[in-house]
Amino acid sequence: MQSRNPVLSKLGRNNRQSGAGYGVSPQYLQDMYNAPAYAPPTAARPMTIDDVVVRGFITLGTLVVAAAAAWYLNLGWGIAAPAAIVGLILGLIVSFRQSTNPALILGYSVAYGIAIGVISKMYNYLYEGIVFQAVLGTMVAFAGVLAVYALKVFRPTPKFTKFVVAAGFAAVGLMLLNWIVSIFTHGDLGLRSDSPIGWIFSVAMILLGCFFLLLDFDSIEQGVRAGVPEKYSWLMAFGLTVSLVWLYLEILRFISYFFNND
Repeated sequence: MQSRNPVLSKLGRNNRQSGAGYGVSPQYLQDMYNAPAYAPPTAARPMTIDDVVVRGFITLGTLVVAAAAAWYLNLGWGIAAPAAIVGLILGLIVSFRQSTNPALILGYSVAYGIAIGVISKMYNYLYEGIVFQAVLGTMVAFAGVLAVYALKVFRPTPKFTKFVVAAGFAAVGLMLLNWIVSIFTHGDLGLRSDSPIGWIFSVAMILLGCFFLLLDFDSIEQGVRAGVPEKYSWLMAFGLTVSLVWLYLEILRFISYFFNND
């Protein structure tokens, strides 16, 4: 009996024409056999220097805009302090998880940008023109370190990398200890004062910031050479931004010592 369902009727005709009981022709079976069993996903595009430059401008630009907004709006420590804490937390998350999430990285830029804007305005109020000098000094330091790396005057070694990382942790530990001592006593360790110890410590911190930049440049070159996915350009841009923030704040403090002596 012929079915009244047009789909079933057509299937029956195909069965009879192909001689198969399931409506599948031999050619169709052959095509299925010849088809690849698995189609691998398209590989992610490798990271390039241009990717890092673009993400670097976005990350650093976001920080600068946030700092300018905080300066213009005359925000105080009531907002700057929580922003700095949020920025620190986001920075630690990105650093330890090696996250390439743009939201976390740009969130760090916004939070730290607010804190830097408030700090910069405070310094500029006390020492007029100091912010411009600190920005200029940071740019000169960045260009100098980039030239040293590009000309292969010095390239980081594994031992140098370990030394810089250890020195970074030691520096943060000393600054925390100095802050704790200042809370419970009338003075501190002198690391952040206008004194010979403070000058030496500031110079050491500026040099450490330059060393951080060397490691950043080396990480970028190694990443491009290894063909890491393009998304890691966000992480490279984050590293550059953190190093530049460190360098700017240390140069800002160091220059303030000369204003105090005027």
